[in-house]
Amino acid sequence: MPLVAYKNLPTFERLKQEGRNVLPSDRAAKQDIREMHIGLLNMMPDAALAATERQFFRHIGESNQIAQLFVHPFTLPELQRSPETIEYVKKYYELFEKLQEEGLDALIITGANISQPHLEKEPFWEPLKKIIDWSWNNVTSTLCSCLATHAVMQFRYNQKRTPFPEGKKLWGVYRHRVEERQHPLVRNMNTVFDVPHSRFNDISEEQFRKAGMKVLVKGRLSGTHIAVSPDGFRLVCMQGHPEYDTISLLKEYERELRRFEAGDRPDLPPFPENYFKNEIIERIAPNGQNPTMSRLDENREFLAENLENTWTDSGRSILSSWIGLVYQVTNANRKRQFMEGVDPDNPLGMID
Repeated sequence: MPLVAYKNLPTFERLKQEGRNVLPSDRAAKQDIREMHIGLLNMMPDAALAATERQFFRHIGESNQIAQLFVHPFTLPELQRSPETIEYVKKYYELFEKLQEEGLDALIITGANISQPHLEKEPFWEPLKKIIDWSWNNVTSTLCSCLATHAVMQFRYNQKRTPFPEGKKLWGVYRHRVEERQHPLVRNMNTVFDVPHSRFNDISEEQFRKAGMKVLVKGRLSGTHIAVSPDGFRLVCMQGHPEYDTISLLKEYERELRRFEAGDRPDLPPFPENYFKNEIIERIAPNGQNPTMSRLDENREFLAENLENTWTDSGRSILSSWIGLVYQVTNANRKRQFMEGVDPDNPLGMID
């Protein structure tokens, strides 16, 4: 499914430079191929907005070749932004009201940074509820990532997330196992695969099951990664970050190490679990010394050569399956949710 560069969004040029499959709009207009329109609600903070945008665009664009994919990024005006990011959003992003009017085949909702102890106090809470309520009856399937999963589990299923004990953060790369091998979303996956996580809170497997959701993928240390709504498809919830780049956890670690060195956090940040190889740790913290930003900077080339990515293929496979399933049951008219004959309470029933 080639991405269609239907606007002058910088991400399209960046992906073309990476050798990704991006189709110019004039060529797309000459092809007799079905379009799919996917919304990307990007709630990430300014520093991660464009990177998150690129991560999801890459996965979507490399899913497969059955349709032309139009990805429509948008965000929430209630989120605090710098003047520069406001200008970027104004120039390149779309309005939810416009997408609501024109319709979407599928929707992806990213995570977000929080500033309040209770999610319902966050500025995104009410507008996010509005979008989720609309998507439930108008979009074939909505995929939620991390914080978005926690929010929707609270306001749709009354299942509040729980902080990990003693403020611990689940941070690193963790092994997961497919629990429901017969579900089309994960049917062709490896039985085990890795997924990055970065969160202080958790929705437990028991909570997902209390909500009537089906747990598809879970890890011994990380808990539930993927669960789907009782109908099997209209809502797909992820707690991990399969979209992460190889260096995403490194950037998070650098941010926390800088905060420690600046005195903005009292403790030395731990290494993300199962991410840095011993050779890397020895370079940035030789003989058990405290790691420093100066040693990190001195070893940039070594880090680039030795960081390993064990999750991208599986993440891309899941997103590819998700888009393929949307393609099979969504209506050709993007304003309508399903094709004729599809049961909204069991949308995958016709292809199981």
